[in-house]
Amino acid sequence: MVIKVFVATSSGSTAIKKKQQEVVGFLEANKIDFQQMDIAGDEDNRKWMRENVPGEKKPQNGIPLPPQIFNEERYCGDFESFFSAKEENIIYSFLGLAPPPGTKETEKSDATEEKSDATEEKSEATEDKSDSKDEKSDATNETEAHTEDKADEGAPEEAQSGQTPPEGQQEAEEEHAATGEEEEEKQGEGEEKEAVEEQEES
Repeated sequence: MVIKVFVATSSGSTAIKKKQQEVVGFLEANKIDFQQMDIAGDEDNRKWMRENVPGEKKPQNGIPLPPQIFNEERYCGDFESFFSAKEENIIYSFLGLAPPPGTKETEKSDATEEKSDATEEKSEATEDKSDSKDEKSDATNETEAHTEDKADEGAPEEAQSGQTPPEGQQEAEEEHAATGEEEEEKQGEGEEKEAVEEQEES
């Protein structure tokens, strides 16, 4: 990809010359390859530049003034855009080029990536914490369900236990019944004995 800077070498405007020199000087100082396209002595360059500058970047008369910067056929911007990108240390992004290692723009890009990675790690940690809460909730539900099952199992035993009298009470009732039968037998024997005595006396 080649950076193209459209300039007017024979321009009579001091402001235009100063802007052109600043752009060209910056590119040379940073060893950025570019082609200087003169629109003053080449009608084709002038025509191509006017046709490819976006409408919103053209002045009211429709004729854009140099310098105008392109990356091949892609429009990068005019001097004002170039100056803003330089001040913000994003000149390589402005030109559509990859920043070389060690530049401020590379450091800024790395810092942005690190921040993005930190955000992703934080998001993953939040997801892990959420999963842990879900597992804890599931474990609590299982414990409650187990407790309910255990309570349901104990209920029939209690009911059965309530219907069946204790062993000691059952034995006492049996002994009481046996004692009653013996007393009845003794009472019957006494009555028979009295009847026999009365018969003998008579």
